[in-house]
Amino acid sequence: MSNTSVFKSWVPNWAIIAIIFFCMLHSMVLLGVYTSNMTYAASFLDVEVEDLQFSMCVTYGTFLATLLIESRFFKFFPTKKYFLVIYSLAALTFFLTADTENFPLFIMLRMAEGILMALPVLPLRQFLIARFKSKNAVIIAFTINYGALMLASPFIMNIAVWLLENYDWKYMAYGSAFFQIVCVALVMITFNNNRFHKKIPLYQIDWASFILVLTAILCGSYFVVYGQKKYWFESPQILSALIVALLAGGFFIARQMLVKRPTFDMRVFRYANLRTGLLLSVVFYIARSTLNICHSTMAVIWNWEPSRVAHVQYLNLTGNVIGMILTVVFLSKSVASRYIFIIGFSIFALFHFWFTFLFVPDASLSDIAIPYMLQGVAVGIIFVPLVLFTVTAVPTHYAPFAGVVGVAGRFWGSIMGFAMIQNAGLFLQSTHFTKFRQFIIPESPETQRRVEQLTRNFMAKGYTVDDSNALAMKQIISSVSKQSVLLSNMEIFTVIGYLMVIVVVFLLLNQHLRQTFDLFKNRIWGT
Repeated sequence: MSNTSVFKSWVPNWAIIAIIFFCMLHSMVLLGVYTSNMTYAASFLDVEVEDLQFSMCVTYGTFLATLLIESRFFKFFPTKKYFLVIYSLAALTFFLTADTENFPLFIMLRMAEGILMALPVLPLRQFLIARFKSKNAVIIAFTINYGALMLASPFIMNIAVWLLENYDWKYMAYGSAFFQIVCVALVMITFNNNRFHKKIPLYQIDWASFILVLTAILCGSYFVVYGQKKYWFESPQILSALIVALLAGGFFIARQMLVKRPTFDMRVFRYANLRTGLLLSVVFYIARSTLNICHSTMAVIWNWEPSRVAHVQYLNLTGNVIGMILTVVFLSKSVASRYIFIIGFSIFALFHFWFTFLFVPDASLSDIAIPYMLQGVAVGIIFVPLVLFTVTAVPTHYAPFAGVVGVAGRFWGSIMGFAMIQNAGLFLQSTHFTKFRQFIIPESPETQRRVEQLTRNFMAKGYTVDDSNALAMKQIISSVSKQSVLLSNMEIFTVIGYLMVIVVVFLLLNQHLRQTFDLFKNRIWGT
């Protein structure tokens, strides 16, 4: 690593920190612009919501695979030109996606965005850590980096709603492209022509491993996202995707164990704390995905306007900020990661159990404010310590591989959470709707009374007798459907709540974690 600064001498340190932070948001924009409002994006592209979820998996999966070879590119190209090319290409991809209604082409562009998302993230974090002189530099840098990842979603969602109310959907892409152009301008102004690393040739890149792991990730994502929609193994596509994913994953693992210089060293899994960190990451992201149920309930059941659903997310964001502040205090006071996790997952359990009782036909903001904010607090408390715990769970020379494992845990946790909640929701809603409809029979006195009452109400509004009767039956069926959704949501939240309790008990009783020396003291502060 070079000791020469890559920033111009006249740029003050505070400005460098601010510029690095702004440029790090590049990854959040690439990942979040089309997932901030999947319904509108799917409508624009004339695809299903599952297709948009798969496009997110393509971007994030390509990001994960690219992390394995990212350092080779950064060490080959001059630093300033490296960032200029990345941000310029990112702007170009957004301009192209703005006018792309062909879904296969859109997927190819999203794959390119995944590569462009991965290339700058680690170098920028490296620069950010170097700007802080205190012993808490790693904590500060990781908090800023992953804090931005958490906080970006509500902002992007609110911007998306505003643009959709005033302009066309494609302006989301135009705005994102403009953001990349601003990053280009900042790099031009503040970076000099110095290299950060000694130049290393590109011919040593293990492209075979990259292709194998990317194939495994994309096919595995296809299997998880589309499995239920295509009736699982009844579909040749789903069966083929699973076989290819297993074969590609198996060949990747075998290659890493056989080659002299593996792209990903499998020996990293020998460390128990890394395996624990991976498990907690998957569980954490599965639990975090239940927030989408809250937003869906606000829009579909409570009939809140999109702008109101977007604005209420600032409450969750406030909870994120509170949680991250508590995390910084805990880590600076050398509180063991195990106790931080216990606090965070306990709050997660409280959120799920509390919100279980809020799935009613109508609710006010005051009813949901506290538990909704508590979810943000739990995420803010757990996120950064979990990343640090995973990275510091192994010797220093394995740290890059541990970082990839952490990203993998977040990736698979996200798509597993989406798939599990979607599939469980559809199954439970269908089951409950079928049971409820058994009680809605014409011979039932209660049904007759309700139909007559609704029919009179519609007739009073000027509808004919036949239309009023049809509308009455439709409203009853809609009410039954909403009750099925609410009951299903209650059951999902109850199960996830008990899962959080199990995680807390595991953290309390796990002998290995109880005997583990405080890794934050040892690795971060060197004490």
